[in-house]
Amino acid sequence: MVSKNTICLWYDGDALDAAEFYAKTFPDSKVGAAQRAPGDYPAGKEGDVLTVDFTVMGIPCLGLNGGPEFQHSEAFSFQVATDDQAETDRLWNAIVGNGGQESQCGWCKDKWGLSWQITPRALIAATTDPDRAAAKRAFDAMMEMKKIDIATIEAARRG
Repeated sequence: MVSKNTICLWYDGDALDAAEFYAKTFPDSKVGAAQRAPGDYPAGKEGDVLTVDFTVMGIPCLGLNGGPEFQHSEAFSFQVATDDQAETDRLWNAIVGNGGQESQCGWCKDKWGLSWQITPRALIAATTDPDRAAAKRAFDAMMEMKKIDIATIEAARRG
């Protein structure tokens, strides 16, 4: 059954590669059907993969090989809540190590330009601490990071 709401992500000919990377990297992710173009289109030829159905952490997505006209931006990102430093490191390193790039405060981009927030649950707990001074210390520590270091966040929270 087709989901009532599916995220459509635009790629420049490599939607299937992206879907396969997401499926091997993130839990509860898989690649579904790839639909081939029934005729030539501006970004490809008859028989090229036009779209691919995939799921990222339970979220239905459609990869569209629409060509180079549109690029991903930070205005859209997947935010991934991690349970510990090992999971944070594994996901961050998978994205960055596969041609991606680091950004600030737990953000990174995959090699297709899609933004990801690799966000430890400990970071959210620290920056929403009812003790506003503790929350600010944790927030200030986060602002200095690329990949989030949970031990540093927790130490800042404690003061």
